[in-house]
Amino acid sequence: MKKIIALIFIGASFGASAQCIGTNALATCYDNNGNSYQVSRMGNTTNVTGHNANTGSTWSQSSNTIGNSTYTNGRASNGQHWNETQTNMGGTRIISGTNSQGEPYTHTCNQFGCN
Repeated sequence: MKKIIALIFIGASFGASAQCIGTNALATCYDNNGNSYQVSRMGNTTNVTGHNANTGSTWSQSSNTIGNSTYTNGRASNGQHWNETQTNMGGTRIISGTNSQGEPYTHTCNQFGCN
């Protein structure tokens, strides 16, 4: 769930349930559950830090886009680190990385779905 929320922020569009205060360069957002997210953007880099209102846990990620690839490094709420690279090649997106349990993954997505 946290990763999905974070990916929404990377795309620079916030879900309908998030209310944000600030500018496109620096904003604080709150969702319907009372969680908060600080988002800062400079050039091709986006940094997000989240705070879970119920548990007090935090998470963070930093994404940098170079050409047709986005490189993301994060720290999950359990303190473990993860990384992901998304590369767009025509109508295909290749997603690969290592999750916060240290397990590698790769997905390929196109107009027919993802595998």
